[in-house]
Amino acid sequence: MRDKSRACTSHRRAVIIVLTAVLLIALQGNTAIALAEDSDRPSGAGLQAASWLATVPYGAAKVVYAVSGGLVGGLAWVMTGGNTDIAKAIWSPTMTGHYIVQPQNLTGDRPLRFVGGGSSEEGG
Repeated sequence: MRDKSRACTSHRRAVIIVLTAVLLIALQGNTAIALAEDSDRPSGAGLQAASWLATVPYGAAKVVYAVSGGLVGGLAWVMTGGNTDIAKAIWSPTMTGHYIVQPQNLTGDRPLRFVGGGSSEEGG
């Protein structure tokens, strides 16, 4: 019984560490972009704060979606005997797209793409 509780505690701790690291990485990039592009406008601080707050749940959901797509794509690759085209058809839309919400996304100047597209589309 005691071993189960230790395993549960260490698993929970690992999940918290990974989620914290992912959020810190996502938020660090968002803050730098927002400061560089919106610091001259009076509404820049509000947009920065809103984009930061929106990135927290959005970024977490996008990372979960991308990791799930990576796993499913890898499984599809194995199940099809190494057919890379099938795996890439899963990997491309799940792993590309935008990972952070920028102030331009909130003002409508730039579209926010949760699901990516082909290799010609700009990633996040």
